[in-house]
Amino acid sequence: MKLLEFTINQINQGLKRKEFSALELCREYFDNIRDKDKKISSFLSTNEESALSQAKEIDSSIAKGEEIDQLTGVPCAIKDNILIEGLKCTAGSKILENYIAPYDATVIKKLKEQKAVMLGKTNLDEFAMGASTENSAFGPTRNPHDLTRVPGGSSGGSAAAVAANLSCYSLGSDTGGSIRLPASFCGVVGLKPTYGAVSRYGLIAFASSLDQIGPIAKTVEDCQIVFNAIKGKDEMDSTSVDLIPHSRTPFPDKASKHKFQISNLRIGVPKEYFVKGIDPEVEKIIKGAIKKYEKAGARVEEVSLPNTKYANPAYYIISPSEASANLARFDGIKYGYSEKGNQDLLDVYLKSRGKGFGPEVKRRIMLGTYALSSGYYEAYYLRAQKVRNLIKNDFEKVFKKVDVLMAPVSPFLPFKIGERMEDPLSMYLVDIYTVSINLAGLPALSLPIGKVGNLPVGLQIIGRPFEEEVILETGNFFEKS
Repeated sequence: MKLLEFTINQINQGLKRKEFSALELCREYFDNIRDKDKKISSFLSTNEESALSQAKEIDSSIAKGEEIDQLTGVPCAIKDNILIEGLKCTAGSKILENYIAPYDATVIKKLKEQKAVMLGKTNLDEFAMGASTENSAFGPTRNPHDLTRVPGGSSGGSAAAVAANLSCYSLGSDTGGSIRLPASFCGVVGLKPTYGAVSRYGLIAFASSLDQIGPIAKTVEDCQIVFNAIKGKDEMDSTSVDLIPHSRTPFPDKASKHKFQISNLRIGVPKEYFVKGIDPEVEKIIKGAIKKYEKAGARVEEVSLPNTKYANPAYYIISPSEASANLARFDGIKYGYSEKGNQDLLDVYLKSRGKGFGPEVKRRIMLGTYALSSGYYEAYYLRAQKVRNLIKNDFEKVFKKVDVLMAPVSPFLPFKIGERMEDPLSMYLVDIYTVSINLAGLPALSLPIGKVGNLPVGLQIIGRPFEEEVILETGNFFEKS
């Protein structure tokens, strides 16, 4: 196997056995980035000098016989809305084009503790608003499987980097499907953790009640390793929690909890996710994967999530409303781009935001401001929050009967670059199978299970709150069988 195809465990074992050095591995990745990324555009910036210097230090530690952690020396990429002290963090926006992060996000601190090697920052839809990575102020990222198609969004750069072997794993953020959709479109594994399982401190906020950081990797096991490294309570994020293992899982008892029992697994298939409009080829591959679980002994039953049809409308009121409040801080005074001149303060605000924000960000700020405005708050935002509760209740009911839900990540295959840009509503429908999971705060995994031609298809495995281990073990079973 080539070094660039190694998983986290293979790199860890290879470094311990001194089969290759961290420096050699790091150089291979940067050579591949130089060779391939001109066409893909997954990175917005690289961190070569610092990464190579760190790799040398790791080699020196290994030579002295010092113990290394699982992620030590493993090259990774970070979505450019997660802060790394001293590096640019643009959030894919002109308004933050020259912004230098003053501190590390908590997830970055945790990766640095394990001496992970950070290759650079990856492209995204501006402020993570989008499903195709075409809304980046710095140009679109392309799908490594077909350069004429989108990689999904908003963590398109993170997923494309892993798929093209430009990074061993990456971090993304998921507000309405932004880890799962690009993972599905690029044929890699992506985990959207339970809301609160991973600290959001140091993540540039889009919609604070929906945002969640998570890993994108080559395998389920790699996803699990990264998730275990970044999860947990953080005093800097009051919404974060310590993960407590749940007793009601497909593991027969604690002693054998790592021997996953497929015969104990109860799978729910939501009928609302298999309706008119889904690509027949995608549906066939998804149903084939579910059948594989059934043949292995899992119990499969159809379930109903009746309020699914209201998820997209509720999401596109709640998320722009929160975004309009969060993005008010980018006013040309304290952060980022500022339009200076002989104007009054209002002119500075209007011109800085007018030039700094792209069209999709402006669209969502206006939507959100309208939904929160006097006389409309109850008609829109409050009603959307009530719908959110109904969606959450739907999931709670079905999870009394089943352990996991299985559904497509997307109703269709990766689409052509530019195909949906003229019609925002058709772009918003890309999120149709993913937003309800964020509204309910649940964990979900995107698992590559097949291809139509050369285009990947992802299975979405949805779990109960804080039962990441169950969905990861469920995904691992398919990957290994």
